[in-house]
Amino acid sequence: MTDSHELVPDNVIPRGSLPPLRYRDLPEPVPIRKMVGPSIILAGLALGSGEFILWPYITVKSGFVFMWACVLAVATQYFLNMEIMRWTLATGESAITGFCRLSRHWAWVFLILNLVPWVIPAWAKASADLVSWLIHGVHLEAGEPVSPHVILISIAGLWLCGLVLVAGPVVYETVEKIQMVLVAGIVLLVLVLALLMVRPDAVIALAKGIVSFGSFPVMNKDLTPTMLLGALAFAGAGGTVNLGQSNYIKDKGYAMGRFIGRITSPITGREEPITEVGYHFPATPENLDRWRRWWRAASLEHFVSFFLTCIFCLVCLTLIAYSIYYQRDGRPNPDVHVYSQNMAFVAGEAQEVQRAGGNVVRIGFLLMGIAILMTTEFGLLDVVSRISTDIVKANWLRESRRWTESRLYYLFVFGMIAVGTVILAFAPSTLRLFELTASLNGAVMFVYSITLLVLNLRSLPRSIAMPPWRAAILVWSTLFYGFFTVWVIFDAPRLFREWMAK
Repeated sequence: MTDSHELVPDNVIPRGSLPPLRYRDLPEPVPIRKMVGPSIILAGLALGSGEFILWPYITVKSGFVFMWACVLAVATQYFLNMEIMRWTLATGESAITGFCRLSRHWAWVFLILNLVPWVIPAWAKASADLVSWLIHGVHLEAGEPVSPHVILISIAGLWLCGLVLVAGPVVYETVEKIQMVLVAGIVLLVLVLALLMVRPDAVIALAKGIVSFGSFPVMNKDLTPTMLLGALAFAGAGGTVNLGQSNYIKDKGYAMGRFIGRITSPITGREEPITEVGYHFPATPENLDRWRRWWRAASLEHFVSFFLTCIFCLVCLTLIAYSIYYQRDGRPNPDVHVYSQNMAFVAGEAQEVQRAGGNVVRIGFLLMGIAILMTTEFGLLDVVSRISTDIVKANWLRESRRWTESRLYYLFVFGMIAVGTVILAFAPSTLRLFELTASLNGAVMFVYSITLLVLNLRSLPRSIAMPPWRAAILVWSTLFYGFFTVWVIFDAPRLFREWMAK
């Protein structure tokens, strides 16, 4: 039945407003070493926001009092991501295409939820800040670089990311190769810096913070509900980027994704045949055995490549921040306290790293930060454009030969860059950009936790649907992100007044 054109009945997988799936046998699992890649890309996207910016900043402002929520958020994202992958492993379609089978209205809803939060180029702006510190130093009275070249550097970095995405013939392979090299280098540098900077008392304080379940930092102008929601969303990848994991495993050829096709560069690549409608496998003993092996391998790969990488970098980078900004007795360090405002806290870290290891280590720290941030901006342009292309092509341009996946993809890439360029020209504080985009993505996670719960309970056969304990985790994810989203909504008028006053 491998090449069967028999349609999957609606009582097996409901078709919704899209064409029905077709039957096809599940392919044999590949060795796990050949599955490595998608979760590394997702971990690379996580490094540039929560790991390097938001959680170290929260640590500078409040110590480890909220660290329990950080660990809980990463663990929640691991299970959330696995449920995102479930639909793609079973059908080859992206998770959002699955949502659109529940209702055609999810297409435009998720297109908006995908584009609006991520069009803010906070990572390009932050990397330009670090470039400015590397060249010109830090102006403490401003809290951020005041070089007139910062905006130009951030815009140039944004366009450079777009040009790199055009360079490779197969977009996924380009992204994977770049992210694998950068993530490996970043993890190594983080380890070296942690060995150089982290004190034993910081490790003890971290351990106490992780077990202090339910404790919250004192809310003030620096630590707002918006900041906390954003940090929880970015303790991992965050927002629709997590949904992009299904697009990445599809392009990598996991399970039924092997039959779908990949996005190629319209300049350097050769168009590949792509189907927007997926497949499903008959529930034979052979297929169900392959399903179990695919699921185990995908779970292990994601646990090692995503969960452990995120936890390692979060722990090391927050320990470094604590060791710099706090004394051994747990009180703030007055020597670097002047750096604790806005993005300048990263400059304070760079200064203390220089004292510990010399100017070469300081330069290495800043270069690591630039690599982390640009890795994230590069990956975001790819994954957000990839998801938007998937939504538009599957729902509105399925029959169009002119608007291929490749053309739509690059329309979104350079459209986001153009809008981002305008935003950068009038950009407020870098940290405010992070706070805004992160909190919006936290609210998005609340929305798709509910949708994913419904999809995987109602639309998959019982033999491969999620078990009750995993459904309970998605209920928890809904409540977790929902609580902070509601808190932010009630706090929004006050926060808006403060932003306008600045």
